Amino acid sequence: MCTFFLACGNAVQMEGSIPEKASRLKLDEATARKIFDLPTHCLTIEYPNKMGQVLGSVADLKGPKALRPIFYGCFDWHSSVHGYWSIVRLLKDYPQLDVDSSVREVLNAHITKENLEVELAFFKDENNLSFERTYGWAWLFKLQQELLGWEDEDAKRWANVLQPLVTLLSERTQEYLPKLYYPIRTGQHDNTAFSLSLMYDYGMATGDARLVEAIRKHSVRYYSEDRNCDLAYEPSGYDFLSPCLEEAYLMSKVMEKDEYRKWLLRFIPELFENDIKTLKPVAVSDRTDGKLVHLDGLNFSRATCLYGISGVLTELDATLVPLANEHLSFSLNNIADDDYMGSHWLGSFALLALSDR
Repeated sequence: MCTFFLACGNAVQMEGSIPEKASRLKLDEATARKIFDLPTHCLTIEYPNKMGQVLGSVADLKGPKALRPIFYGCFDWHSSVHGYWSIVRLLKDYPQLDVDSSVREVLNAHITKENLEVELAFFKDENNLSFERTYGWAWLFKLQQELLGWEDEDAKRWANVLQPLVTLLSERTQEYLPKLYYPIRTGQHDNTAFSLSLMYDYGMATGDARLVEAIRKHSVRYYSEDRNCDLAYEPSGYDFLSPCLEEAYLMSKVMEKDEYRKWLLRFIPELFENDIKTLKPVAVSDRTDGKLVHLDGLNFSRATCLYGISGVLTELDATLVPLANEHLSFSLNNIADDDYMGSHWLGSFALLALSDR
């Protein structure tokens, strides 16, 4: 059967040609188009929708589009946000994906100052001050980072529209982290390390120095004394993030290289072995189950972390890069023509693994 990888000569190719050094899988136009089609299909699909807000009164009983006129599609707020990120990330490299500008028209219609005021009002509601903290916030930062790094007139306008919400959530993050005495170590949305990793990238790329310093300071406080994270206990049945690897990837960003190597040897010594038996791709038993399909996302997010760690400690390339490739290969074909429970979000995680460097 034809796959996205070398067997078919399309979609994903191997980088480099040095035989003794493992090469990462990378994106090409065929796979980019498959991923692009997923969020562009659902950005305007209002239902089904998982709202997630706290109702203060009967007056709050409104539909998704009325409450969130920018980010109302793709099942929930955060999936809509990272759907936008996927679109922007892909259009930067493959503008031909939107040859008739129909996707731009949707974004221009959605990302307006008037719509942002409605979104801001929701986030300022006293009952929803922690809505999407910190997972959805982190994806908004990732989207803004992508927009600000794109020399495109529409992108500049969209970034200008979104900035007040990004600024508000950056300030709230800085207020929240000192209050979070202990990090959240789950394998789902509220995992602290995953969010801080995306936020840190945004802060570094955009010069949000206060956010960067807060993340660095509290990441060290949360994680620097951790030891012996046991990969054998992963995954839990609904995981789409690896608690051990997300923490390891975050610390690769906030620590100096030599310090990080020593820390990682204490935290996951298994990553320095030639054969990491406890990290194998995981299978999904029911693709229509929104929780069980999380495991495809785990394969993608593990790949992102393994690539990122090996990018800092290049001596681990020979082990971690093939392992990351294996995880990506295992689940990448599943994102095309998938049930909506997977298709509304999995493409973003595949793209993050293929493009996050």
